[in-house]
Amino acid sequence: MNHYVVELAQTLLNTGFDQLSEREQRVIRRIAKRVHISRNVNHEFDTQLTLGQRLADRVAAFGGSWTFIILFTLILVLWVVLNSVVLARAGEAFDPYPYVFLNLVLSMLAAIQAPVIMMSQNRQVVKDRLDAAHDFEVNLKAELEIMQLHEKLDQIRDQQIKELLTLQQEHSRLLALLLECCPRPEATPPQGA
Repeated sequence: MNHYVVELAQTLLNTGFDQLSEREQRVIRRIAKRVHISRNVNHEFDTQLTLGQRLADRVAAFGGSWTFIILFTLILVLWVVLNSVVLARAGEAFDPYPYVFLNLVLSMLAAIQAPVIMMSQNRQVVKDRLDAAHDFEVNLKAELEIMQLHEKLDQIRDQQIKELLTLQQEHSRLLALLLECCPRPEATPPQGA
């Protein structure tokens, strides 16, 4: 294992590399290699969906839309009007009031639609977990990079302070030599005072 990676883990996270989770180790390795960690998790997730999963997502999206509600309401009104008014007058209503066949159709629709929506929601939960894990990695990397920058700035500041102290000591030494070589003249009172 790269010594820099182990040192980075010790410095930034105050722990050994082996004690980190796999996700944290991956972040440390990426920092050490200076590569990005962000990626399009949604695209990765969507490319792995099967035909049935994509179909379930579309059914769930349509079932939870205003288009579905309006269309479904229109079909119900049409069904009731057709069986209660139009076909009932002719004596040919295929589902007269209390609409037993309509109730059967609605029950079958609900029995099919509910599991399809649940499949879609379960996949969304998995996708949300992937997003959260990815966000954690990106945030951890950003935090660790900021910590590294702070350390570098502290080192630069410490170096500058050392240089300033060295310069100040040199100036003090030169000033002392100057005072030894050329003593200051005594102050004379101003004339006319």
